[in-house]
This record gives sequence, structure tokens and C-alpha cells, in this order.
Amino acid sequence: MLALTTSSGPKSSYVCARVLPYSKSIPLLQHVGTLLDCGIVIIVAQLIKRGKHGEAHEVGRRHVAIGWAFTISSTFLALVGLAYYVSQPEDRHWITTFTSTYAWSSAKLAAAAALTTVCGLHAISRVGLKTASVVVVFTCTYTISLAWAWSNSQPFPPIASRSVLVSLSLALLGLGLHFNIETASEDRVKPSVKPTFTRVPAWFYLSLITLFVVRGSLWFSKSSYVSYHPIDLLIFDAKFYHEAWRKQASSGKQLEDAWKNYRTRYNRVPPPGFDEWYRYATSRSSLVVDDFDSIYRDLQPFWDLAPAEIRQRTWEIISNPWNDIAGISVRNGKADISPNVMPTHRWMLDGLVNMIDQFAKWLPDMDLAFNLNDECRVAVPFSVIESMRKVGQSDRNPDRRKDPHFSNDRAAGWTPLPEAPNTESRFKELSFQRTFYEFGAVGCPPNSSALRNRLWNTNTLCTTCTYPHSLGQFVSDWTLLGNICHQPDIANLHGFYLSPAASKASHELMPVFSQSKVHGYNDILYPSAWNYMDKAKYDPGGDNLDPPFKDKDNVLFWRGATSEGVSPGSGTWKGMTRQRMVHLSNNLTTAQHVLLPYPTAPLPEKLAYVTVTPTELKTLLNMDVAIVDRIVRCGGRDCPDQDAEFGLVQPTDFQSHWRYKYLLDLDGAGFSGRFLPFLQSRSLPFKAALFREWYDSRLTPWLHFVPLDLRLHGVWDTLAYFAGMKGNVGGRDVLVKRRDKEGELIAERGREWAEKVLRKEDMEIYFFRLLLEWGRLTDDRRDELGLELGLE
Repeated sequence: MLALTTSSGPKSSYVCARVLPYSKSIPLLQHVGTLLDCGIVIIVAQLIKRGKHGEAHEVGRRHVAIGWAFTISSTFLALVGLAYYVSQPEDRHWITTFTSTYAWSSAKLAAAAALTTVCGLHAISRVGLKTASVVVVFTCTYTISLAWAWSNSQPFPPIASRSVLVSLSLALLGLGLHFNIETASEDRVKPSVKPTFTRVPAWFYLSLITLFVVRGSLWFSKSSYVSYHPIDLLIFDAKFYHEAWRKQASSGKQLEDAWKNYRTRYNRVPPPGFDEWYRYATSRSSLVVDDFDSIYRDLQPFWDLAPAEIRQRTWEIISNPWNDIAGISVRNGKADISPNVMPTHRWMLDGLVNMIDQFAKWLPDMDLAFNLNDECRVAVPFSVIESMRKVGQSDRNPDRRKDPHFSNDRAAGWTPLPEAPNTESRFKELSFQRTFYEFGAVGCPPNSSALRNRLWNTNTLCTTCTYPHSLGQFVSDWTLLGNICHQPDIANLHGFYLSPAASKASHELMPVFSQSKVHGYNDILYPSAWNYMDKAKYDPGGDNLDPPFKDKDNVLFWRGATSEGVSPGSGTWKGMTRQRMVHLSNNLTTAQHVLLPYPTAPLPEKLAYVTVTPTELKTLLNMDVAIVDRIVRCGGRDCPDQDAEFGLVQPTDFQSHWRYKYLLDLDGAGFSGRFLPFLQSRSLPFKAALFREWYDSRLTPWLHFVPLDLRLHGVWDTLAYFAGMKGNVGGRDVLVKRRDKEGELIAERGREWAEKVLRKEDMEIYFFRLLLEWGRLTDDRRDELGLELGLE
């Protein structure tokens, strides 16, 4: 048990609600189960123990009896399951619905259990219960510890050294003592089983000591200290990365340069109207004229669909109101909203029309399908989407002279909407359902961890999931963090995968424009009307000024609702990011690791991950994180359970955020609409997000904002770096200097950069270029279209 405890890794942020009885009853039941297992093993050992004369036929009959006991118990459980299936019709769907991966995993687990049981019975009957138990405990203890040491060579996560040494010492002592006692007792009492060892030679003990020393050296070879703080390195690297990105994103100083960069970057000439777009962008002082790779990635697979097919699919999804997709048509240089739009979303389409009208006179006639839900919609399986991308990698007619004008009479190619709504749909209803495996991981390669592994233990942090994108506890690769393919644990850590509120998705490539999306989805990103219409606006004034960074409260602040997903009564809220963050801030029940100066380090400047108790964290660091007003999107017991677990507060004025140094930004049902105002303020944004938006590549983490892992395991440690710590930790005084200079520098750089590349003008410029590309994609002569320099 000590070996398992020390090798299980840090605790995850999955909520173990303190107001519910499970936090105490489940560990208690686990220990009771262990005692019951011991009792079963002892009884079985007594049943199959050989008598004085070793009657083989009697032992055989006892083995058969044990087999019948297993068979009868499994039959009883099957009957209980059948009775539940009959009595609970609402649960029959999920009981009978499972994937081939689940079936194969269950079969492997059953085979392993059966093999273990047969081997255990055979070992007990041959060498006795005590000898078999001692050998198993010794082997498992050393195997678990050895595997943990090999797979965790980094300073994080730290190892509980005392528990490791105690567990290994107990295992070694137990094995040696047992064999010594067994040998000494052979001359006095004739054993009921055949002795395993008639003599334990000296070389055996020498081998055990050698094994212990080797194991100890492997453990001590793990680096427990770091000579610099990882965030210092991440901030340093971010500056060089951003400068390199900025140079390649805006190297086109003239139209000819922009044309050449486009041709080199995307293997085809720009679409018709590119010259007008360039003049529009440069007249509005756009710093980004070359890097629009996100548009290229979003539209690339659509080259595999014929223009007529794209137009047909657009009509299909707009004409069915059940799809929750609304249309905007562009005709003769003006944008209009299609009929039958829900009033609750009218503001969104009004904002889009307002944005499109800024440049609509240069657009060809087209119809556009906009997702009205927060959740993204299109998840094409990996093998299918990759083959489609290959088609769109380059121009199929590179040597043909291009026509710089869109086709005439394009309006005739778009079918008018019918008076009676269309009832056919290629979307599947996914609301209130788990979606990770059916519509999330399908976008990953076949050998990816997200497809091959199912992580059931939500109690422990999946360190193998965090290593690829982390440096210690801190995010080192924001882009890779958004890739779920190496992170199977995300299936239990976000409302979008646990139980989305309004999700309707398709495995076919549908032309849906969405405000944000997660990895593996193929929606087309566009600048959100939420930000364009200033639904959440940075507007300090009156009693809510935005003071200089050094004058703000040294607090991490967040206010929000439980809107990330729906918890209909099954407890899914415990894995949702917002609820986990509130619990981590207010109801923390497990110790956290913080990188602190350590007095026993070889050099004074060395740092080590130190375990800090919840009481110490709340005393030394300040978080003000709360859910406002009332619990929403819940059902059954999940409503009162959350109400009891979280202390609700009254809503606050949005402009009151600016008094705090650190502002936390978390996903809702989709993207967060508050991040841009946070960037525009003098405060430092902390961001944890699964969803990505159109501007993602323009921002550099650790230069413009502070990134957080969605697991939130490093949030206390990250806050300690900026806010500082002074006080007692584990019985000793600790001082971590406050890094106001670094925090203010990131806040000011993010503020200045947002004012240059995330303006409303930048939203228009991005959208203008996106719709020019879309106009070419939907033109029947698209392989003949393009802007050739010198043609006009």
C-alpha cells in the first residue's frame, strides 16, 4: 500500500466534495474491501490445503468447489444487472451501448483476472499462503517502485522519499525473515505443504542486498532540484518566439511581396479580390498580412468537395431549424440575415452583418452557415480528414493562367430556402452525453493515447499526459496543450466532453462557421460577434478605474456561472473546469506542490517541489474565485450538492475586475468572451482553455498572458511565482519574492499587442480574407480563379 501510494502521482483537481459522504465512505469501503479480500484468500487457502496424506482427489474436489463459488457469484451479479435493466428503462441505452475498445479492454481485464486467480490458487496449493503472499508483495513493491523511478525522472512530480524507503525496507525485511523462519522450522514441524527452500544460502541474502542498493541508486538518481525557475526560462523563450513569428507574419511590405509570400506559403495564387483585401488591411494599419495559416487549415479539406456539393450542404443545414444553424446571404455587395432566426441569437447575426458590410462590396454572392450554439459541430474521423487535406495541399492546375474575377451570376448557384422547413439532418444530438470518444478522439491518429487508453482513475493526475506540453508543473507548449491526442484524461475534465448543454455534431465535413472549436473538430473559425459588439467591454471609469499594476490587489480573481456543461444528476459537475477551480480555491482538501527554495539543496539557489498543505496555501496566497447568484444547468441531486459545496456570491460589476492584479479566464460552454477585455486591461490574465479562437496564433503565452493547464494542478504554484509567498511551510520559514516586475511586463505587453492585432479592424481584415477564400472555394470555376500580378 505504501508503494502504491508513493507511485500513484499527485492528486488531480477532480472534485472530492467535502459536503458529500463519499470523501470518507469511499476510502473506508476500499479498506473494508481489502480486508474482505484477505479473508477470502485465507478461506480459499484453507480449502485447498493438502491434508496429512495429501489426498489429491480431495484437493481436486475443493478446486472444483471454488470454481463453482466464482460461477455462482458471477451469475448472481448478472441477475442483479438484468433486474436493473428491466426496472430502469431510461438507463437501457447506456447499458447496452459500448465501443469495441471497451469490449476488448473488458475481455483483456477478465482474462488477466482469470489467469491471476488460477496462478494464485496453484501457488497457494504448492508453496502455501504465506510464502506466496510474501513473494507477491516483495515482487510488486519493487516492480512498482522501479517502474515509477524510471518513468518519472523529472523533478516533478516529487517522490515521498520516506514512504519509498519504508516500503522497500519492509518488503526486503519481510522476504528475508520469512525464508529464514521457514528454513529454521522445517526440522521441528513437518509442514502441510512442500517447503519452498530447505536452506537459504548466504548468496541469496547478498543478492537481496545488491538488489536493494541498485534500486536505491536508481531512486536517488532522480533529480529532485532545479537550479532555475521554469517560468523564468519560459518568459525568456517567449520573447524570441514572438519576434520570429512577428517577422514572418508581416514581411509583405508591398502587394507584390504579399502575393509572393502567399504563393510560397499556400502553394497557389491568392483568390480574386486579394489586391482589394491588401489595400483594406494596410489602410487600417494591419501588422499581420502574411500569416493566415488558421484559414488555410480550416478550408483545406473543403477542396475535396465539389463547389456544388458545398453549396448543397450549406442549404441543407440552414434550411433545417433543428440544426441550430442560421444563414447570412451576401448579394450584390450587401449582407442579409436569412429568415427563421431565433430571437435570442438575433444580436449575433446583426453583429456579423455589420462586420461583413464593411467589406461586402468586394465579395461575390454567397450563403454562409453560422453555428448558433457555443459548442463546435463538425468532427470528421482522422483517416477521412487527412485524405481530404491532401487534395487541398496545392493548386491542381498550377500552370494555367488564372482569372482574377469571380464567376457571373453566382446567386443562381445557391438554392433559395424553402417556405416549409427541411427536416433532414446529418447532425446527431449529443446534449447531456459524453462525447470524447465518439466525437473528440476520432480526430486523432489510430495509435494515439486518446484512442488506445481509457483512464478510469480520476483521483490521480495523469503525469504522462502532461509531460509533452509541460516544463515541471508549468505549460511550455500552449499549442500542444490544445491537442487532446496525448491526453485521454481530458475526457473527464471538461464539460464539453462530459455533458454539453446544446451539442449537435456530424462526422461529415459540413460548411459550418463557428466562433471557437477544440482539437479534432473541423468547423471554420471566424471572429466572434460577441467581441465585435462589445458584449464584454473593457470600459473602466467612475468607481471602477484601472490603476497601475503595482497598486492593484495581489489576488487571483474570477467570477462566473456553472455554464460549462450540464450535470443532470450523475455527478458530472465534479470534472468540469469551473467547478474544479472553485473547489481548488475554496474547498481544497489535498496538499499541493509548490516550487520553493529548499534549505537542504546542494546550493542555496536550488529550488525543489515542496508539499504545501491547504491551510498553508490559503494563508500565504490570495484567491477570490466564486460562482455567482445560483447553480445553473443541473438536475436531480447535482443542484443541491453543488449549492452546498460552493459558497455562492452576488454578481459583480464587470468593470470591478480591474482592481485585481491577476484575472482568471476559463471556458464556458465554448470560448470565454472575457479574455480580450482582460488583455486590454492593466491586469495579468491567467488562462486555462480547451477551446481555440481565430486569433490564437497571434498571442504568445508567457509574453502576453499566463497559460494554465486545464488540469489546474499548477495554478497555486504559478500564482506563488508572481504573487510571492512569505510565511511558514512545513515548520520552516519560506520567502518567495513577489515578481511584480515580471507580472507587469507581461500584462503591458499583452495590452499593447492586443491594441495592435486584436482590434475590431483586425477582426474585419481576418473575416474579409476568410470570405474571399470561401468565395473561391464555392465557385464552379475555382481551379481557374486567382489573382495574377500584372494581369490587369
